[in-house]
Amino acid sequence: MNPSDTGFVIICAAFVLFMTPGLAFFYGGLGRRKNVVSNIMSSFFIIGIATLMWVAVGFSIAFGTDFGGVVGGLEYVLMNGVGMIPGPYAPTIPFLAFAMFQMMFAIITPALITGAVAGRMRFKSLALFVVLWTLVVYYPVAHMVWGAGGWLAQIGSVDFAGGNVVHISSGISALVLCLVLGKRAGYDDANYRVHNVPLVAIGTALLLFGWLGFNSGSALAADGLAAHAFTASIVSAAAAECTWVVMDVAFEGKPTLVGACTGIVIGLVAITPGCGFVPIWAAVVIGALASPLCYLCVSKLKPRFGYDDALDAFGCHGVGGIFGGLCTGIFASKGINPSIAWDGLVFGETGLFVAQVVSILVTMGIAVIGTLACTWIVRRLLGLRVSEREERMGLDLAQHGERAYPSFNGLDD
Repeated sequence: MNPSDTGFVIICAAFVLFMTPGLAFFYGGLGRRKNVVSNIMSSFFIIGIATLMWVAVGFSIAFGTDFGGVVGGLEYVLMNGVGMIPGPYAPTIPFLAFAMFQMMFAIITPALITGAVAGRMRFKSLALFVVLWTLVVYYPVAHMVWGAGGWLAQIGSVDFAGGNVVHISSGISALVLCLVLGKRAGYDDANYRVHNVPLVAIGTALLLFGWLGFNSGSALAADGLAAHAFTASIVSAAAAECTWVVMDVAFEGKPTLVGACTGIVIGLVAITPGCGFVPIWAAVVIGALASPLCYLCVSKLKPRFGYDDALDAFGCHGVGGIFGGLCTGIFASKGINPSIAWDGLVFGETGLFVAQVVSILVTMGIAVIGTLACTWIVRRLLGLRVSEREERMGLDLAQHGERAYPSFNGLDD
């Protein structure tokens, strides 16, 4: 066991946990004033739900003994056998440190979905949906991608830090859930504006800070691969930020802070699956191309098809995650990480790209089917949407009895 690796992974786990409050502020600022408490509460409460579920059964289902390449067994229920000595996944750190690092991924993933349904879903329904979705979608996908014997790992697909497991699963589920819920009241007529730009910037700063632990910590050691993942991540974020600002100027005539923040997040999403596999020059390409793709999805595709992805969870995480997974199959190199079965397309091999396509399609299928099943159950037990009156009042008062700005009315409602 290596004390340096242990300390590094524990610190990175804390960084990743910090991302969920960062996401809360990011979503809180992007939404409407009357829903800011609701948006923030959705992420904060998921910290509690996801932590208890992970300790109880989640870690075992995701990383226990393989069953059919789809789920793990139950030998680690309530962290039984997960202690201070190394386990099967990381030989230089305590098994418990590995479990806690992975728990932070299980926390932020369902929180990402909440952005798509902001302003119209009952809190108790959202809480039940998160419980069911985590069991049905997140844990099986995590096992298939990262668990010993997982099917998607066996076919040779790779996901360094959560392109499939985190971003594609949550982004596709966000799209399905917002379609099932339907549009917000007055969606086609209302002018939805970002209500608190500084809060968006604060959330982005916390996300960027935590994401460097998210990606570099996935090396599970304080080594050169962690340094490479760190570098690729910040380079991709920088490239994506710059290209989003260019798109802002080209289409809107002015650079915006919200646009710059969104570009940073998209660059991090897109590089996440490949940060430990692709060269640094490829990280520049991935980030630079991801922003225009997501920009067009958010500004053109969403209005054309009329779906109400309130805070663009699908447009950023779903589209960015899919693009990043494909780019991993294009640019990955054994020279960066010899653990992969093949080099990427640009190095003359096709096997990895095909495996990436298969893994993305499988993840999307599980997310669609799992989300539909979960919403069916929640709808029949609790219902999904608040009433139109509550929606127009705002979820802060209707669901939580709180106001974010009780003595000031100068912001967007």
